[in-house]
Amino acid sequence: MEAILIDCVNNSLRHFMYRNSIFMCERLCAEFPSETNLQLLAGCYLQNSQAYSAYHILKGTQMAQSRYLFAISCFQMDLLNEAEAALCPSNEPGAEVPNGAPGHFLLGLIYRYTDRRKSAIHHFKQALSIDPLFWAAYEQLCILGAAEEAAAVFDEAAALCIQKQYMNCASASHNLSISNEDHNLVSARNFGLEDGSPRQLKHLQGNNLRDIPGNYHGASTLGGPVSQPSNGVPPNLSFYNTPSPMATQLSGVAPPPLCRNLQPNCSNPSTLGSDNFPRSIVSSNIQAPRKKFVDEGKLRKISGRLFFDSGPRRSTRLAAEAGANQNTSATLVAGYGTNNSSKYLGGSKLSSMAIRSVTVRKGQSWANENYDEGIRNEAFDDSRANNTSSNCSSSPPGDSRPLETEVATMPVGGVIISASCILNGALEILGLLRTLGEGYRLFCMYRCQDALDVYMKLPHKHYNTGWVLCQVGKAYVELVDYLEADRAFSLARRASPYSLEGLDVYSTVLYHLKEEMKLSYLAQELISTDRLAPQSWCAMGNCYSLQKDHETALKNFQRAVQLDSRFAYAHTLCGHEYVALDDFENGIKSYQSALRIDARHYKSWHGLGMVYLRQEKNEFSEHHFQMAFQINPHSSVIMSYLGTALHALKRNEEALEMMERAILADKKNPLPMYQKANILVSLECFDEALDVLEELKEYAPRESSVYALMGKIYKRRNMYEKAMLHFGLALDLKPSATDVATIKADIEKLHVPNELEDSL
Repeated sequence: MEAILIDCVNNSLRHFMYRNSIFMCERLCAEFPSETNLQLLAGCYLQNSQAYSAYHILKGTQMAQSRYLFAISCFQMDLLNEAEAALCPSNEPGAEVPNGAPGHFLLGLIYRYTDRRKSAIHHFKQALSIDPLFWAAYEQLCILGAAEEAAAVFDEAAALCIQKQYMNCASASHNLSISNEDHNLVSARNFGLEDGSPRQLKHLQGNNLRDIPGNYHGASTLGGPVSQPSNGVPPNLSFYNTPSPMATQLSGVAPPPLCRNLQPNCSNPSTLGSDNFPRSIVSSNIQAPRKKFVDEGKLRKISGRLFFDSGPRRSTRLAAEAGANQNTSATLVAGYGTNNSSKYLGGSKLSSMAIRSVTVRKGQSWANENYDEGIRNEAFDDSRANNTSSNCSSSPPGDSRPLETEVATMPVGGVIISASCILNGALEILGLLRTLGEGYRLFCMYRCQDALDVYMKLPHKHYNTGWVLCQVGKAYVELVDYLEADRAFSLARRASPYSLEGLDVYSTVLYHLKEEMKLSYLAQELISTDRLAPQSWCAMGNCYSLQKDHETALKNFQRAVQLDSRFAYAHTLCGHEYVALDDFENGIKSYQSALRIDARHYKSWHGLGMVYLRQEKNEFSEHHFQMAFQINPHSSVIMSYLGTALHALKRNEEALEMMERAILADKKNPLPMYQKANILVSLECFDEALDVLEELKEYAPRESSVYALMGKIYKRRNMYEKAMLHFGLALDLKPSATDVATIKADIEKLHVPNELEDSL
């Protein structure tokens, strides 16, 4: 009965029938109360975004897996101290972090959000050392600015580590199979079943499943009956099995060999290809409750495509579909096939720089192409097909081989493949992660042009994915190239219309381009897609901010913060709106909230510097601009304002030097040239200032402040006619009301002597 209930719960989880899984799991816990069954019930609640229920169920439990699930529920409820205590009990200072790589990753997040950067970095590195395919850990290291070069992380040593993990698990699986067979044979003889049928043996195996110590029922095989073991391994062997002394004492069966801290490599091979329960917990519940498909899940999809390619679905028709897929697949993009007539997606710089054309399988949409990539058989070229067939030969069923052969060839995704094929596959995926990782690392260091160059090295099919195109768009935003950023985000929307990642930044791009109609359409579309996503409300807030309705914009940004309190950019946007409303106190609080979440969020450092500059707190202003400059030393805007703060502190030589650096960083940015002219005027270097402004007129011919400053210079040189001409030109360009008042005041004082004007 217990096995049937467990299988029913897991089947409901696999089909996302969470209410049914909760109901049946409650029956399971009532009939068979145990901590492992409570783990399964807590997992059902976590899947249903009810972390508070899992919290109360698991509070006070002691098993390692229970503590891990309890820590996840605490993390989602923002109870970080309790989450840390669950993962690192104070009474066991040397205890191992439960669940290996995911446990270290969760602990790293806790340390990051409690401002313990060194400890966070340590645990993220631990997660990567345990599981070299844990992309999310490397991503966090990049965000913290502590990532090593991707080539040093995703190297051959990592591939050998992956191969070793698979071989260890294959050996453990083989030993467990032999142990189960011997146990069943003894049981059959004791019951007079020496000539027992296979059905009777299966029945005995099914009855013995609940006696396996440390067993986590949530990890049972979802694709078939619980009573049917695959490859001799009990189907409910834990995906993240954690030994429990309590369970060992209660059980009469010896504990199975455990592969500790191996994610996702040490589970039952028959379960790896299925959407089993613990993987869903790790990949979907560390982040906010609404975000069920987070980066960890994406990574595991990628690794799953390589190693666990939907075994039961694919293995039965692998040979039959290979030829058909080769005939029906569309021609790949130029450079990958013989057809070089692929069309570019737009006539922008992105296109001319080889923006990758989209490969769509005949009769399929873009979304289906990406989604089905992991379960369909790709059209390989002849050399690769021959190499694969020679290295990864499958073994006929019933073939008896010694242990050495069993270890050298192991079942992965329903197909028995060799250790060398595992190594080759690991090298392929690590090569891909090397390129992606290096691009992301460079972007987090704000070496954006270098990051773009690295992303261009990706294969076409990976470049044309939503995540990569979104990163390309963000890189162009940092380069202040909003037109190219717009095109990149548009392509990302076309590639992944279901993804909201990065669209908060896209809405800011449209805000800067003053694309009111496109921004309004984007905001409405995001709200209709997911009203509970912070990106949707950021887009809506930017839409109102563009219309100068700052109060309504602020309410929308506050809604984004309410939905995800760890969304640093939403806090920063709140700060911008407070400043626009001249509420500097709350603006400072919002910027500081963003920095508590992400200390490297340089936009908040910059925002604080701007507030203090307006309040004429020049020392504070210079400090915060310096902090922003240390994080992003390539931003011309930050250099310009840092130079302005230095000038306010009468450090004119440093200010001029910083302005020169800002001009070299971005010659299209008129701000540092204008500020340089201002500094030269204050030093009474009028001729040099006029030269700078004459050059600036070519870049910004319709900037009224340029002509107003030239008018002031001519007035100081007693050239009143030229001064009046430039003041008139400044007024003709329709400046803001404040600037109009200033220019008119300068015109009224045109014939007042400079000495008298200074005294006034």
